[in-house]
Amino acid sequence: MRVYRDLKTLPEFNKTVITIGSFDGVHTGHQWILSRLNELSRQDDSETVVITFYPHPRSVVYPKDKSLRLLSSLEEKIALFESFGVDHLVVVPFTIEFSQISPLEYIQDFLVKYFSPAQIVIGYDHRFGLNRAGSIDLLRMHQETYGYQVTEIVKQEIEEITISSTKIRTALQDGNLELANRLLNHPYRLSGLVIKGQQLGSKLGYPTANLEVEDAHKLLPKDGIYACKVDIENETFGGMLYIGQIPTLKNKKKTIEVNIFDFDEDIYGQRISIQVLQFLREDEKFDNLQGLQKQLAKDKVDSLAYLSGDYNPKRKLDTTIAILNYNSLDFLEMYLPLLLDSSTAEFDIVMIDNASTDESVEYVEDHFPEIEIVRLDKNYGFAEGYNQGLVAVKTKYAVLLNSDVEVTENWLDPLIAFMESNKAYGSVMPKIRSVEERDSFEYAGAAGGYLDRWGYPYCRGRLFDTVEKDTGQYDDVQDVFWTTGAAMVVRTDLFKRLGGFDGAYFAHQEEIDLCWRMHKAGYKLAVVPESVVYHVGGGTLDYGSARKVYLNFRNSLFTLFKNEEGWGRLTKIFVRLILDGIAGVKFLLSGELRTFWAILRAHFAFYGSGLALLSKRKENKEKIKSVQIGPSNSIGKTNFSVVVAYYIKGQKLFTDLPKEK
Repeated sequence: MRVYRDLKTLPEFNKTVITIGSFDGVHTGHQWILSRLNELSRQDDSETVVITFYPHPRSVVYPKDKSLRLLSSLEEKIALFESFGVDHLVVVPFTIEFSQISPLEYIQDFLVKYFSPAQIVIGYDHRFGLNRAGSIDLLRMHQETYGYQVTEIVKQEIEEITISSTKIRTALQDGNLELANRLLNHPYRLSGLVIKGQQLGSKLGYPTANLEVEDAHKLLPKDGIYACKVDIENETFGGMLYIGQIPTLKNKKKTIEVNIFDFDEDIYGQRISIQVLQFLREDEKFDNLQGLQKQLAKDKVDSLAYLSGDYNPKRKLDTTIAILNYNSLDFLEMYLPLLLDSSTAEFDIVMIDNASTDESVEYVEDHFPEIEIVRLDKNYGFAEGYNQGLVAVKTKYAVLLNSDVEVTENWLDPLIAFMESNKAYGSVMPKIRSVEERDSFEYAGAAGGYLDRWGYPYCRGRLFDTVEKDTGQYDDVQDVFWTTGAAMVVRTDLFKRLGGFDGAYFAHQEEIDLCWRMHKAGYKLAVVPESVVYHVGGGTLDYGSARKVYLNFRNSLFTLFKNEEGWGRLTKIFVRLILDGIAGVKFLLSGELRTFWAILRAHFAFYGSGLALLSKRKENKEKIKSVQIGPSNSIGKTNFSVVVAYYIKGQKLFTDLPKEK
């Protein structure tokens, strides 16, 4: 293709097929016109000529109009015309003087004089000459005089071209590159010279080429990160593109920067062209440069995946999976890889580290840079660890997931779908099976948690030490009293406004305390057995340890005292004293002195916390009131003693227990 930028340099054309227009973007509609042009030229054995104008006529006639946004610069347009088989491209310098010629002069002294057309392919609404007075009808009037034939691009086709241009602009502004590039029938490009930037990318390990676009009217896609390809001279490289103001640094000027993969040459002052291929994420402000650096690592992984054809653009869940870690390297190595691709939708992951002393943090940093790590200064336990780690989480849902949980394919989807469809539910949980005995329920939650009249927790599928086989007997969605902390989904805002977990618990039964507050605020809780996970159980603290016994007995009393209403709670505390005492004596007679002492210490710790618990009761009432959506409910809180049912009546299965209306 030959390109002419001055009418004085044109050859002496004879019998051409011409078309005229701005052809912004040279998209599918324009390509249809070019195809028709080529077809006519083959029929007449003539050459094709495309006539366009530069600068864009609107920018000349209305210089104060700042709304003009172009899909292609002149150089990009030239490359596109060549790719679609045009013989000659004439770039007419558009001036005020050119816009003032009369319509007849436009025909005689411009079209006929310079191009000797045999065919003029033109839109039904094409206007030309002074005050845009010329039309397709005027061109037809002079067909015989000047020996050309007018081929009209009908109204419907012109409207489709206009609609396509509008759709492309809208798609680019929405970050929908898939639609934009499909309508263009070629990748959207940003081209220009490489200029000096702030050198921030180099400091973070991702050096970038800063682009100064070659046309000030060029439409920039939505701010964010994109997978791209970069054309430098005659070579093409993969890369990731950033468009935005770098909110982490509070920049005022928008920048266009591209990290070019496997490339380290100095290209300052050179022209490059970027093929914008896939929107990866929104622009985002990070608390510090380390946070930005970790995200860039994930962006590069996503960009490479897209370029290799392995990228799966998932719908984004408004969900963060939070994993509390304390020296859990073995579990992280086993279960993190399964978690990353376990949903049809995308989610964030944050690991909250309780000052681990093993190499678990380094392992996650090295192998999963996309996972955010919140480092705590000491071991705050499960309860306060989650409280501190979730402070910065802004997503709609938080998933509290133990490091010793093995998830299954698409386990998260039904849980989030249930929460989205049921606004009155504060938390849900999956069905919990055992890693070691995979056809059995697992102690920590089984198929949903309940509470008996004296404050003892139990589960569908697990009563005390009796754990049932899972034969599908509890596969119905069921309202429950508590959801397990091993794998629970909570509404993040509700969790925070209720005060989160009680940090004094350290670990064990803090989720029951939180769930009780949700009930008092009018929320429901449920188990969704369509979702299944496997739990090691006792992975961080063995089920039989004296420490665990102490925390379970003490925290159960804390929960009962803080949440039970009326003076009846004192009666329940007294009954618990008796029942716990019986349990203690049983352990003592069995020679389990450490367990006996743990129960005794739990009661002493409870009695010594009276004033603090009264203060917490008052504080909780105010927080519950602030999120109240309905009357308090006791769904899943039963009016019989599970201790009596299990140990005296021999009712070892959930289905054996009394049925309450």
